Amino acid sequence: MEPFFKNDAIVFGILMVILGLVFYTSHLNSPGWKKFYKYVPALLLCYFIPALLNWPLGLISAEHSGLYFMASRYLLPACLVLLILSVDLKAIKKLGSKALIMFFTATVGIIIGGPIALLVVTKLSPDLIPAEPDHLWRGLSAIAGSWIGGGGNQTAMKEIYMDAPGVNISKSLFGTMVLVDVVVAQFWMAFLLYGANITKKIDLWLKSDTSAIDALQKKVADYRASIERIPQTLDLYILGAVAFGSVALSHWGAELILPIFKTSEIWIKEVGLNSLLSKFFWIIVFATTIGLVLSFTKFKKLEGVGASKFGSVFIFILVATIGMEMNLGEILDNLGILAVGVIWMMVHVTLLLVVAKLIKAPFFFVAVGSQANVGGAASAPVVASAFDPALAPVGALLAVLGYAMGTYGAIICAEIMRLIVS
Repeated sequence: MEPFFKNDAIVFGILMVILGLVFYTSHLNSPGWKKFYKYVPALLLCYFIPALLNWPLGLISAEHSGLYFMASRYLLPACLVLLILSVDLKAIKKLGSKALIMFFTATVGIIIGGPIALLVVTKLSPDLIPAEPDHLWRGLSAIAGSWIGGGGNQTAMKEIYMDAPGVNISKSLFGTMVLVDVVVAQFWMAFLLYGANITKKIDLWLKSDTSAIDALQKKVADYRASIERIPQTLDLYILGAVAFGSVALSHWGAELILPIFKTSEIWIKEVGLNSLLSKFFWIIVFATTIGLVLSFTKFKKLEGVGASKFGSVFIFILVATIGMEMNLGEILDNLGILAVGVIWMMVHVTLLLVVAKLIKAPFFFVAVGSQANVGGAASAPVVASAFDPALAPVGALLAVLGYAMGTYGAIICAEIMRLIVS
């Protein structure tokens, strides 16, 4: 079904009006609005309103829009640079080992969650999923690739397991897996965004030691206060030059390095490093690196004229375009595989919370560790910045690590699922 609005100029205008209205109402000094936003985070609305305009209203659709591509390829690298250029690497290092522990816990949760979910659904209701067992586990490997790494890893699993010689799998099965991947992952992201709004309550339940995170936030806030000034026109031009000049360098760097790795494509695929063949992967790597390099230069002081504020605007535009991709109406047509996805995510979440409780990790590490796996570079910084823009670099760095782990973890997960159905 085609949406009512297919002109991206109109769609972008609609998304910007939504963002404007959400933030305007969230800052109103009104008891009613304050009570509303106490329970419904502004970021969550920026995500779900575009989803509702997609389905059931049918006004806009990501399938007929290039806005997500624009936001993920242009605005995301720019916001990474703007958010990272004022980063304090020493302070991030002081966050300690719990961030990495929660990241790897999230990875393990995905690896074991798939087989557990498949076992539960096939045993309790074997007729719920019409696909052949051999086709099913191969299809689910694509979700594993996406949830541990990202799109590049998902494509790698499709090539390894679904497009393997002698395997005749319907193309629609991969589309179903992508749907389940997107729907479940985006619902989980929505919960994380809500969790960021009540993080103090969750940390209290986890008995977390948040001193390192609090110290980082205070240090960044103090630094901003010390250099903050009213931006002049020249400042804004320099800010734009740094942000989008870095985007240009990131794309150029990706275009230069990708052919080098393409010459070893067969070997790279054999060792499972398919992310090295993804242009988007290299764009994120270069943007993150440029931001880190700039953090050691005088450009760091651009934070004083609102670098992170502009970065946050770009983040929210990206959130709105991600929301456009959710089509809630298609869920009813794929309940069986959706059930596998939901149970899979529940295993992932349960393991995260148990480990967080045991090591007293802050909920921030739970959220970002999970999203660095499940959502990747496009959404891990979004979730991190929902806690505080100063924490966005943590999400970006962990997401790159997720890319590196994706194919290996997904292969382990797929092979365990193969043993279950065989």
